Amino acid sequence: MEKRKRIVIGMACLLLAGTANAQWVVSDPGNLAQGIINTTKQIVQTSTTAKNTLDGFKETAKIFEQGRKYYDALKAVHDVVKGGVKVKKSIELVADISEIYVRNYQKMLGDPNYTPDELSTISFGYAKLLSESADILQDLKNVVNVTGMSLTDAERLAIIDQSYKRLLEYRNLVQYYTDKNISVSYLRAKKKKDAERVVALYGDAEDRYW
Repeated sequence: MEKRKRIVIGMACLLLAGTANAQWVVSDPGNLAQGIINTTKQIVQTSTTAKNTLDGFKETAKIFEQGRKYYDALKAVHDVVKGGVKVKKSIELVADISEIYVRNYQKMLGDPNYTPDELSTISFGYAKLLSESADILQDLKNVVNVTGMSLTDAERLAIIDQSYKRLLEYRNLVQYYTDKNISVSYLRAKKKKDAERVVALYGDAEDRYW
């Protein structure tokens, strides 16, 4: 975690420089997770291949909105089996990571304190964190599929627990990455005596960004 945090700090500094069985939830076992995985992969692909930042993000936001049907369906699931709670929460974390990215990056695109190159760098950072999160979720899906691997229930539950902890780390890291990037804008705006614009754009969060 410390290593990843140092990487995130380094990326922000570059901007400052100017550059029972452990099964799926009872309701629709594999489709919700696979839908979110597919949506996440599409977001990552669009974020890393689009030539124009604004146009590329419009497509990213479109994909995210289309994927909301899986998020909304997941939130409606309450009937779970042993181990299912952590699985459900793990899927929700990946959905949450996507939402943090889309919601905040949309604001960054309208922020004059970033250059186009910096926005591309920020987008790439989000895409990498999102891609790694989707990979963990895919591995988790394979593990909890009782026909996919020869594991005991105890082994499956242990892997589910570890996957959840890793995804929680990534979720917190994405929020940290977001806050550090926003702090770049805030510090630049503060020098121009225009900090109120940043607060109005991202919200008043006191010590959140610096």
